[in-house]
Amino acid sequence: MELKENKMGVMPVNRLLLNMSLPMMLSMLVQALYNIVDSIFVSKISEDALTAVSLVFPIQTLMIAFAIGTGVGVNALLSRSLGEKNTERANQVATNGMFLAFAGYVLFVLIGIFLTDVFLRSQTDSEVIMRYGMSYMRICCICSIGMFVQAMAEKLLQSTGKTVLAMVTQMTGAVINIVLDPILIFGYFGLPRMEVAGAAAATVIGQCVAAVFAVVLNQLKNKEIRVSFRKSPVNFGMIKEIYRVGIPSIIMQAIGSVMTYGMNLILMSFSSTAAAVFGAYFKLQSFVFMPVFGLNNGMVPIMAYNYGAGKRSRMIQTIKLSAAYAVGLMAVGFLVFQIIPGRLLLLFEASEDMLKIGEPALRAISCCFIPAGFSIVVGSVFQALGKAFYSMIVSIARQLLVLLPAAYLLAKLLGLDAVWFAFPIAEVFSLGLSVLFFIRIYRTIIQHVADEV
Repeated sequence: MELKENKMGVMPVNRLLLNMSLPMMLSMLVQALYNIVDSIFVSKISEDALTAVSLVFPIQTLMIAFAIGTGVGVNALLSRSLGEKNTERANQVATNGMFLAFAGYVLFVLIGIFLTDVFLRSQTDSEVIMRYGMSYMRICCICSIGMFVQAMAEKLLQSTGKTVLAMVTQMTGAVINIVLDPILIFGYFGLPRMEVAGAAAATVIGQCVAAVFAVVLNQLKNKEIRVSFRKSPVNFGMIKEIYRVGIPSIIMQAIGSVMTYGMNLILMSFSSTAAAVFGAYFKLQSFVFMPVFGLNNGMVPIMAYNYGAGKRSRMIQTIKLSAAYAVGLMAVGFLVFQIIPGRLLLLFEASEDMLKIGEPALRAISCCFIPAGFSIVVGSVFQALGKAFYSMIVSIARQLLVLLPAAYLLAKLLGLDAVWFAFPIAEVFSLGLSVLFFIRIYRTIIQHVADEV
């Protein structure tokens, strides 16, 4: 049966991009809000508690890398299948994607059980920080089923243009987390005071509720695809196709986990306060980066669909508009970090020492925001066109070959205040590499799309 043309192939591009992206940007902002709320409440326990959560962050990043990276592969392949009017293949992609979500969960249950102590002791010898970190990390890993299922179910909604429904599920989880945070951390309404463990519990409860909601919405509202293990059994050939796009994305985000871990080691050599500043920065920068990621979540299926449908002019328009919006958002974030860094840090009960370290840190790191906006959009173009390998190369070069070595050298030669400039140094390098790869992609792929009307 032939499907009618999806809105991604006919709606005016600017309107379509906003229609697809704004709900995701709003939901990403809510996600950023609950990330910050988590840390704000944790910081009211103590600076050690905030440091502990910061040290666990690389594992959380790794979890997100597996969940979202797999979803990126599913999203790109599914959107392209729909653009080609191949509904059977689309259903196969969706079903295998959900199987991979469960497989990812099993992996992190094992990490939570067997590697928590080793991971944290590699970063600190403080028993207080260890105690906080172990309770937080084990809950986040062992109860991560909600995060994996939610991420995949939302990607299925996004790939068919139902970004409003994906937004609703994300916001549901975020709101539940925000409400439960103070209740579970401080033990309100007769509940026991759980402190850092309460923050983790609030997170996983919100994720599980959102996951159930997202699965129900797919069954009731997403008529273009159907997850069915009976009709579309696990297919390792399909999984290979998913990961041809997804593995570079996973590696790209996992590299972020390695970078964070490396930076924590460098900063802990100065003080635990420096690591707390870095953790606070990551929560704050999510308010800037999350809307851009939301924009990209709307852009990728548009690019993939119109690539599959052979509509070059719509692809080019999508790239131009996405880059303009991303750079604009980053410019606003840059100005905020330059003007009021101290007020931002005071959200985390910052001590005088934390403010002394943190204010120059936020100003220095935020210099990378504007070039990062363009690089993020270009990286998503690579993923949408099945060339995520280029994104992976850029990410490896930026974070492992430039950022960490630069941070280490700056720390040894010039001290703590200089470490933060490794971020803009790495981003400028990343921008140049991204431009070179984009020119290659344009000449070898985009120019050769037929541009059918």
